[in-house]
Amino acid sequence: MPQLNGIHHVTAIAGDAQENVNFYAGLLGLRLVKRTVNFDDPQSYHLYYGDGAGNPGTLLTFFAWPGAQRGRVGLGQVTGTALAIGLDSLGYWQKRLQTHSISSEIETRFGETVLVFADPDGMRLELVPNPSDPRRGWPEGHIPAEHAIKGIHGVTLPERSAAETVALLTERLGFREAVTDGIVTRYALGTEPATFADVVFAPNSMPGQIAVGNVHHVAWRTPDDAEQEDWLRELSAPGYGVSPVIDRDYFHSIYFREPGGILFEIATDPPGFAIDESPETLGHALQLPAQYEPRRAQIEASLPPLHVPKVDR
Repeated sequence: MPQLNGIHHVTAIAGDAQENVNFYAGLLGLRLVKRTVNFDDPQSYHLYYGDGAGNPGTLLTFFAWPGAQRGRVGLGQVTGTALAIGLDSLGYWQKRLQTHSISSEIETRFGETVLVFADPDGMRLELVPNPSDPRRGWPEGHIPAEHAIKGIHGVTLPERSAAETVALLTERLGFREAVTDGIVTRYALGTEPATFADVVFAPNSMPGQIAVGNVHHVAWRTPDDAEQEDWLRELSAPGYGVSPVIDRDYFHSIYFREPGGILFEIATDPPGFAIDESPETLGHALQLPAQYEPRRAQIEASLPPLHVPKVDR
């Protein structure tokens, strides 16, 4: 049976692209590792943020839909995205958010201290001190290296009836139950970072409506094309409605919905983000998939210019 290696990326929907860059590259200090377009809608940006190289497990990506309505948080979508920070970084981030007039609050989950806040579009984010996470984030960015966001910690999956989703996670995808409080149960893949899926039993919740401010999908990591083909066969047999393999230039993907309706992706680690620009210049210029290169002038004219803000520490 093939193995998943944790979360590859989380993709959400933003409103204003520049506001999104200001927040994630500016306030949070993630590196903008790729500016490209939505492959299905080349008149809109697809922005990728992560560590210095855009390694899988550190990636937050956004479709920018200017002028679109806000979504409704609920069933059928990821409702929380947790990011890992250093053990002694909680105070730094509390102060930084406060300085920039971002409201936050402290919660406790499974013994973890969780700093909860929202991005400009209302998407729920969490910062979780994790001393066992060896990742360095982007130490060359404007956030002090010891406080840089390391990468994704985990995601929250609300379910009206969790049994079928739990069966998929544990019997098909290789998750194990780690800890539970009766309402929230954490499932994990191995011992690596970015492997947690917190399943929330939410029988009275309303279905969500995915638009601006919502997570569109969560992608899980597979090491190569051969294992992805194994996943395609593994998940097609029980009738999950898996897509064919789709070339996203920087990784190859298959998509399916888990029983509660949340869109899952399985994405390969390679080829990565340095296939069309050097590691030193990641995210500096608009990169287009080959099918849209003949339309570059038209596409560039339709997209607003973006700049990465200079932010003091």
